[in-house]
Amino acid sequence: MTRGTTNPNRLRRVDRWLAGPEAWRLRRAADPLVIDLGYGAAPTTAVELHHRMGSVRRDVNVVGIEIDPHRVLAAKPLERSGLSFRQGGFELPVDGRRPVMVRAFNVLRQYSEAEYGAHWDMVRSRLADGGIFVDGTCDEIGRRSTWVVLDPAGPVSLSISLRFGAFERPSDVAERLPKALIHRNVPGERVHAFLQAMDTAWLGAAPMASYGNRQRWISMCRILRSQGWPLLTGPDRWRLGEITVAWNAVEPGS
Repeated sequence: MTRGTTNPNRLRRVDRWLAGPEAWRLRRAADPLVIDLGYGAAPTTAVELHHRMGSVRRDVNVVGIEIDPHRVLAAKPLERSGLSFRQGGFELPVDGRRPVMVRAFNVLRQYSEAEYGAHWDMVRSRLADGGIFVDGTCDEIGRRSTWVVLDPAGPVSLSISLRFGAFERPSDVAERLPKALIHRNVPGERVHAFLQAMDTAWLGAAPMASYGNRQRWISMCRILRSQGWPLLTGPDRWRLGEITVAWNAVEPGS
């Protein structure tokens, strides 16, 4: 059982991403099932997810899953059409249905580094075709957020999303990296090289600061792309303080 601390609007950054560039997955799904895995002591994140994904598809079905039966019982009064709560874990107890999106935030970071791979595999094996598993971490009020995206074949990308003014250097997000990467931010590892490259590009983009941190961030992203980093999104996402890089650029070494 996780600690379960949850603040309202804490996961707005990843929800904005799910309802934005990833919304096509939900729109084309035969079964619009979305799971909030390990929602915590209060069902706030599941309720918010239902509201936000409902703007993409009105018939979305969000299921909040928690391992603690008392938390599930407490959430039951908030059930409504398209929103329900069940007890369970990474096995995803949804009667054999295959979700198109599974979001687990601040869950796997509380397990050991030796365990996360098996949990990744279990969730991936239960995804719908074209489905994704989002394993992420954020600070207490959602100013600094990161997430790894996996599809049925494996890890796809790492996203970093920061509130402008909530950091001095992009690498300040290091303490919020997902479990797969948080212990790998050391010289010789790819994720360390990427964070260092972000810091260097951020400093290189300092002349743009007079136009605001948004323009400086966009300039940083352009520098990284020019250096050959495989960024998967463009200015429409960069302007939000978000950057997404292909997994093979940051994956842990052997």
